[in-house]
Amino acid sequence: MSSNIETPPLTLIVETPNGIAVRHVPNASPLVEGIPRGDAAEDATRSAAARWGLPDFVYRPVIRQLGSGGRELGDGILLAGARAVVVQVKSRSLPEGELVKEANWIQKNGLKAFKQARGTVRSLRGAPATLVNLRGREVDIDGTRYKWLSVVVIDHPVCPDDVVVCNPFPDLPAVALTRRDWEFLFTQLRSTHAVVDYISRVADQSPVALGREPVRYYELAQADEDATPEDLAPEVVGKGKRYSAPLLPKAPAGAEDIHSHSLLRIILEDIATSPLPGNAAEADRVGVLAEIDQLPVQQRTELARALLVMLDEVAKAPEGHVMWRMRTFRFPPGKPQLIFMASNKLDESVRHGFSAFVMMRHHEFGESTGTTEELASVGVLLTPRSDGLRPWDTTMVRVSGMVEFEPGELEAIQELWSGSRIVGSPTRPRKKWTSKAKRSAKGKEKRSKRKR
Repeated sequence: MSSNIETPPLTLIVETPNGIAVRHVPNASPLVEGIPRGDAAEDATRSAAARWGLPDFVYRPVIRQLGSGGRELGDGILLAGARAVVVQVKSRSLPEGELVKEANWIQKNGLKAFKQARGTVRSLRGAPATLVNLRGREVDIDGTRYKWLSVVVIDHPVCPDDVVVCNPFPDLPAVALTRRDWEFLFTQLRSTHAVVDYISRVADQSPVALGREPVRYYELAQADEDATPEDLAPEVVGKGKRYSAPLLPKAPAGAEDIHSHSLLRIILEDIATSPLPGNAAEADRVGVLAEIDQLPVQQRTELARALLVMLDEVAKAPEGHVMWRMRTFRFPPGKPQLIFMASNKLDESVRHGFSAFVMMRHHEFGESTGTTEELASVGVLLTPRSDGLRPWDTTMVRVSGMVEFEPGELEAIQELWSGSRIVGSPTRPRKKWTSKAKRSAKGKEKRSKRKR
């Protein structure tokens, strides 16, 4: 078998609400030449997650000193909120050609990778570590605070059919994928949180043959489409509108309008590249990015279109007035409340009004659901620019737990915001930390619910 032979692309016939569609799953991206194939495959695996997810969630291998030497922990690590994924990559440089030998190589190295991933998790749970993400920033983590998963990525020019790599360790949910299928998940979902959701979902299921993950994906996508939406407590819906969509889209996320769908990625990049305030650590920033990334991929295009409309509307506010538009996403307990707003100007009055609104919504939702202590609310404010440098500024505020209002403060905020559309606010903010970045949004609120 020649080492430059590759598995032919996978073609799937998929039934969608709009009829039959053909889905082509391309081969894995070409590897960089001039370096060992194993190193190139590890780089490509991390790069795919950073390109379609976010560099802040993807971390390089950890080198931990052991006596006079060092041990590399993982070939990559993903952090997505409360979950973490150890990635082990096994690459075949010179296949021998016989299918039985290649299948044996995959089984042997797959087992080795599962063992290595388990050892990495044990080590990271045993002592705090400093990780470096693909944006080049250090993040301190406590491994005991994460729910760990592992993924074994097999990079093989021609993976034999029907090779099933089983995880022998029930204490660490795991899945084995080809590098092509790893890239398929990221290009299909375009969200680290969504990919980790999927990995968590399938890791406890019976494994499928290598190269068949897209088939399983579409089977689960069909099951999602056929599922009945879960009941949603009235206090979660409030005065808003319920929205349900399958967890797994059949078409690539944002395929109907990739320009609009990319707007949330731009917002995430704004927050990721803005200076940190003095009271915040890089881990705080990564945590907020992960909370925003929990917005279901099915709703991002519609949100982007709404944000662009809101930006256009507020830009037409009368001179000397402040106009606001907003949309709130609420989920069942365990997920953050996400608030997106637009205003026509950015000054101290607007910043204070924005912070006050997020605190008010946080308090009201926490009180109505009895989840105040566990609840986090993230607000994102977009304000248009007219200097031609960028289309908008991005400002972020996060509130968590109990908000200790001063006497009469909450009532004043509620009165200020009761039905107001054009408003200025003198209310001073109280927040855990905020971030302001430069960049470029229907006035009614909307609550959201996904179905499983």
